[in-house]
Amino acid sequence: MTDLLLLERPLAAQIRIGQSMVARSRLPSGMRSDEGLGLVLPTAMTGSRLYSNPYGGLYETRCTVTPDGDFLLMFPDGLATTNRKSPNGHYGGQRTKVNRMLALRSRDRGGSWSAPFVPFDQDFNQHGFVPLIPQGTRTLCCFGTQPRFDRFNGVENAAIGWRRSEDDGRTWSEVHYIEPRDDPGFQGMSVQRMTETGRGTWLIGAHTGTTWFPHSDGWPTTSTRQYLLRSADRGATWTVRPRPRPDGWFVPASGRMDELRPISLGGDEVYAQARTTTGRIWQTRSLDDGLTWSEPAPSPLIHPDAPPMLFLAEDRETLLAFHHNSHTGSHFNRSAMTDRAQLWLSASRDGGRSWSEPRFVLANALEEDPRNEGNAWRDHQCSYIDVLAVDGMLHLFMPHRWQHAVHLQIPYQAMLNLPTAAALSGA
Repeated sequence: MTDLLLLERPLAAQIRIGQSMVARSRLPSGMRSDEGLGLVLPTAMTGSRLYSNPYGGLYETRCTVTPDGDFLLMFPDGLATTNRKSPNGHYGGQRTKVNRMLALRSRDRGGSWSAPFVPFDQDFNQHGFVPLIPQGTRTLCCFGTQPRFDRFNGVENAAIGWRRSEDDGRTWSEVHYIEPRDDPGFQGMSVQRMTETGRGTWLIGAHTGTTWFPHSDGWPTTSTRQYLLRSADRGATWTVRPRPRPDGWFVPASGRMDELRPISLGGDEVYAQARTTTGRIWQTRSLDDGLTWSEPAPSPLIHPDAPPMLFLAEDRETLLAFHHNSHTGSHFNRSAMTDRAQLWLSASRDGGRSWSEPRFVLANALEEDPRNEGNAWRDHQCSYIDVLAVDGMLHLFMPHRWQHAVHLQIPYQAMLNLPTAAALSGA
């Protein structure tokens, strides 16, 4: 396996930026190619690979600031395999243990990191780390899909639950499973960040797959419904919004809506974005603490079949929406995966009612890997990023190509001054 690890792909001669292919030797002003990371980055951005797994794959990289002020990064880490086209590290469709949760800790705000360690383990797989520190506590919670084999449909729908840590993420409780009062036995998928409202209400997105069938490109596809799980008593009881299964949100034209990301805007207002296949991120809003919601509708943000990546800036007022700003495919096909190769940023200062012009952040710069046999899902992956806004810096965490856990840093003001598409075309 060592030989495989050494076969890193070279930088590509042509990089896709916006809708154009740009020679790597003639990148726009203010951009550089980083051979060590395999990315095109702003000159103001620095970064490093914290961990690599080209054999079993690694998945959603999620970081939080712990109660003690450390950075704690966690992600599912696939067990080793030589099957390059279909690495077995993702929980979906698995009836055996194929991954573990892995963690790294930084005590100096990302300047240095511990060796990787297993924060907790069990005999079933993991989907991702969804952190929450309830207001006024030092309790660190780890939410997410819990595909315990007896609470799992064998494809992707599984129980949703969480663990608690009272010692800054060093030891963890057993899983507490969510059993909504109005939908007992709820199963779905949940890997997007959750939120706590000003009243202390917990909201976490979960979507369900209802049917699976082959796509014309050979990719699996499914009909999905999107829900929010809501608890007004810190996890003691839960209900399902907008309604119990099977009456979740979906886009009528595609029968899909996935990976909702709610974010509290203060008071009783909560804004949320969802993944669709329409070429736009869709959005919905609640003005009554997550009890009722507006009918989901398209936002102006251009995005392929990929998750929303929505965060609050350090001022706790500005919304930062990272999106791919490209849409050339539909559901999970090669074009949709290729669209994930670049990342842009739009900001909103009015709670998501209007958005700034997108600014170019980064792009994959590595050639496709022939060992992946055309697997664009892996070759172009610059999605599922996570962001911390701390001390005037933005820290981005990305599972690049589902092989590398990457940490990137840029001053917040520098990020807001990155080039727009118009500026790039005039470069």
